[in-house]
Amino acid sequence: MSEKAREFADVPQQFIKEGTQFVNRCTKPTKAEYIQLCRAVAIGFAVMGLIGYFVKLIHIPINNILVGAA
Repeated sequence: MSEKAREFADVPQQFIKEGTQFVNRCTKPTKAEYIQLCRAVAIGFAVMGLIGYFVKLIHIPINNILVGAA
């Protein structure tokens, strides 16, 4: 029983130890890294927006043909 209690107590200690190691390894991005990340996100938004626009552009006439035929 003592061994199980010890294992139960080791889990939070190990979590805190690994958490502090992770936070210590993290660094704030430089200005160049931040700008590069913002550009990548903006390009992703634009691409997804264009894909959605073209899907909607194709979907509306097809939907009108199918619904209008009924």
